Amino acid sequence: MNLRSKIGEKVFTFESVRDVMAKANNEKSGDALAGIGAASATERVAAKLCLANLQLKDIYENPVIAYEDDEVTRVIYDGLNTTIYNKVKNWTVAEPREYILKTRRQGDLLNISRGLTSEMIAAAAKLMSTMDLVYAAKKIKVSAHCNTTIGLPGTLSFRCQPNHPTDSIEGIIASLKEGVSFGSGDACFGVNPVEDNVEGYKRVMNAITEFRDKWEVPTQCVTLAHVTTQMQGLEAGVPIDLVFQSIAGSQTANDAFGISVEMLDKAREMALKLGSSTGPNVLYFETGQGSEISLDCHHGVDEMTLEARTYGLARRYAPFMLNNVSGFIGPETIYTGKEVVRADLEDLFMGKMHGLPMGIAPCFTNHMKADQDDQEIGTMLCAMAGSNFFMGVSGGDDCMLNYQDTSFHDDASAREILGLRPNPEFEKWLEKMGIMEDGCLTEAAGDASIFDK
Repeated sequence: MNLRSKIGEKVFTFESVRDVMAKANNEKSGDALAGIGAASATERVAAKLCLANLQLKDIYENPVIAYEDDEVTRVIYDGLNTTIYNKVKNWTVAEPREYILKTRRQGDLLNISRGLTSEMIAAAAKLMSTMDLVYAAKKIKVSAHCNTTIGLPGTLSFRCQPNHPTDSIEGIIASLKEGVSFGSGDACFGVNPVEDNVEGYKRVMNAITEFRDKWEVPTQCVTLAHVTTQMQGLEAGVPIDLVFQSIAGSQTANDAFGISVEMLDKAREMALKLGSSTGPNVLYFETGQGSEISLDCHHGVDEMTLEARTYGLARRYAPFMLNNVSGFIGPETIYTGKEVVRADLEDLFMGKMHGLPMGIAPCFTNHMKADQDDQEIGTMLCAMAGSNFFMGVSGGDDCMLNYQDTSFHDDASAREILGLRPNPEFEKWLEKMGIMEDGCLTEAAGDASIFDK
């Protein structure tokens, strides 16, 4: 295994596969904060060159976190198709990149991915340009079914996110009405609660479910409390379509989130047995580059590789939705608009290459060096790359979580610009309500008062 490369007259020597992976990552503030990123653009190029010439078996034999020490590593390795791996183990990292870009059939890509560890997928993505990532991600469209189907060709869905800073039911429903009137909500109605307890959870879930049922909206409802709160809700008979949880790419980070593989296994079992949706995809995960660095649980691994490992954990559960929020954590992990756009595209490709029904929140916080232009560029690129869904937030400004995300207007614009539609059941419902006609919003769109008549 060669861990050296030469740029001009200078020879760069790397300490390990983990070191090469970190220094080959595109510039991210989190890697710099952790002291593991490349010290210069030249060193980054040298690391990419070294990485391109490593064999896949070098990555397999040198996991960035040891199998014995980390249950995420164990999930990834135990789930690997060894027959496929043995066919490609002598490939250099450059070869899967070329294979992914040349291959036209998504079935071939999803087949070979079963023989790639998450770190191999991350390594290939580190060698891709922005256009490479869009081109590769667009080839893969992964659908899933809860009450309705997400990810069908030609569709772009949205989670209607009617958050409120005090969990006011009146405020939540007002925002929900606005979002649905703009055609947002076919992915789900999803509320981030301020208080994480069973009574508050039940109150919010009942409210959004009652609105959904009253108006016969074909969608699924979820309140994004901790998974243990939702498990208690399932036991108490709360109508729960989707069970949500944030997950990470190292066991220590998941420990900090208060979760484990055993707990997630149990949550999925309960959702299938006690949940109110038809399934079979009943989990909703949220991830984002940098959470492990923010928690000091990175083990010297770069944030992009850790994010790929998160997807390796997620595919164990065949979720309905996986939503990436790399721009949400803040400047200590993703600082500039350029960094967040790159992270969004990396994550969308890596998640889809894992066979996951990926959505992106091309979001940013107000203390990052990013603005609405960066967000709109990221939104359009991710829509072109085939994101299953985005968020829908009133005015694009989440009044509870205090960050910037796609607005209901952005949602509608992205659909019309690219000729995409809501999922079929939801589009039929929008037509029945007079909100949409022939795939475009009508003059009635945006009039939330239609739900007060």
